[in-house]
Amino acid sequence: MDKNSKIYVAGHNGMVGSAITRELQKEGYTNFVFREFEELDLTKQQDVTDFFALEKPEYVVLAAAKVGGIVANNTYRAQFIYENLMIQNNIIHQSYVNGVKKLLFLGSSCIYPKMAAQPMAEDALLTGDLEYTNEPYAIAKIAGIKMCESYNLQYGTNFISVMPTNLYGPNDNYDLEKSHVLPALIRKMHLGKCLMEKDWDTLRKDFDRLPIEGIDGSADEKEILEKLNKYGITNIEGNVSVTLWGTGSPYREFLYVEDLAKACVYCLHEINFSNLKYQISESDNIKNTHINIGTGKDLAIKELAEKIKDITGFTGKLIWDSSKPDGTPRKLMDVSKINKLGWKEEVGLNEGIFKVYKKYCSDV
Repeated sequence: MDKNSKIYVAGHNGMVGSAITRELQKEGYTNFVFREFEELDLTKQQDVTDFFALEKPEYVVLAAAKVGGIVANNTYRAQFIYENLMIQNNIIHQSYVNGVKKLLFLGSSCIYPKMAAQPMAEDALLTGDLEYTNEPYAIAKIAGIKMCESYNLQYGTNFISVMPTNLYGPNDNYDLEKSHVLPALIRKMHLGKCLMEKDWDTLRKDFDRLPIEGIDGSADEKEILEKLNKYGITNIEGNVSVTLWGTGSPYREFLYVEDLAKACVYCLHEINFSNLKYQISESDNIKNTHINIGTGKDLAIKELAEKIKDITGFTGKLIWDSSKPDGTPRKLMDVSKINKLGWKEEVGLNEGIFKVYKKYCSDV
């Protein structure tokens, strides 16, 4: 990549897209093309066609997606499959039509079967049933992988697919209805700590920055308490508790998003479709050319919750609601391919959570 190469980052305002943009900027890249959602709806084929014809980006990072946690994935199933398929189809196809030199497609670890052997290697793809709660999103991401792979094979493009594990870090989503597990735990325990300490000033500031179902910090105490209670943050006679979904027994792997950004930029520099180690079957079919990106280490959600409890300073009770779904029992990535290709993570989980919570508090 030349320092003057035109780079289009789709989803530049999101956690992943913004991290990749910052990493590229650190390396001296300045010729970016961005579009806000109001300017370009990536689900609209003609709009994306016109955009690529006008801007002619040389490199594309496809980090735009409709994302969310278990509740959002299971509730908005049609939106998750439709919007993600449309975004991918439009950008990948127009990258081919307009001669993009390299495209980096961001997927997700949920592409692997619910009961896949652990750690999950790239060749586990399409070997079993998916986790039901996020099946539509996973199918969309699998389609994106196969689309990149197929365009490479038929048209000679250089489209690389990377599958990050669970991410956290700057610019994360702390919406209690739609967030992933780690940011949800941080916010719940932060609010629980405020409630425990009767720190209504900080609690109201949190609601002002991130209103919950339209309720901001100007609401009366009763309304705020009702919203907190709805999301499992309760105060019964001075005893504050936080209720969390499931049993806490599933294992998850977490990667600091700035580490992912470094991995993505490394892939843009160093990895091409032509030099990937293909998984070739007996019939010489090239498949599973995507690359896992993670730490190769996981922990139980219950252990994660205890870590976050210590870091946030919440001393109330954690209650596990076993009537709610746990999701996939374990999702540990086999990262041997990316490690052999020359990349490894730098930020440990404790350090990463501490950084994230410090930033969260400063933002509030």
